[in-house]
Amino acid sequence: MKTAGLDVGEKTIGVAVSDAFGWTAQGLTTIKWQEPEFKTAQESLKEIIQQHDVSKVVIGLPKNMNGTIGPRGEASKDFGSHVEKTFQLPVVYWDERLTTMAAERVLLSADVSRKKRKKVIDKMAAVIILQSYLDSNQ
Repeated sequence: MKTAGLDVGEKTIGVAVSDAFGWTAQGLTTIKWQEPEFKTAQESLKEIIQQHDVSKVVIGLPKNMNGTIGPRGEASKDFGSHVEKTFQLPVVYWDERLTTMAAERVLLSADVSRKKRKKVIDKMAAVIILQSYLDSNQ
């Protein structure tokens, strides 16, 4: 059983999946969707959950720097509620402050072009969210 990590944005959802042991996170894809219409992402998520035998979902929770939860955080929680109800899977919310910046730094240090960075930044942020969650449980 694997864990999926999601970086939920307004237009895209970065997706990462753990290995079977729950040790490492691998970037999988980026799903395009139209927030707040959960159904626009539902089929893609269903395929990923079934194909990778996902038993838990970790969703990045964007908190403000002072720890409060703003509109983006509430939107992520709404999305997580849909995932729990639709797929009957436990959802864990993980503090994702600065993950997109960390992903950007990794891609810059790898000398990835701006155009390519834009295509993979959400997937990379999902990897960072999931890997930090996996590391905290070992």
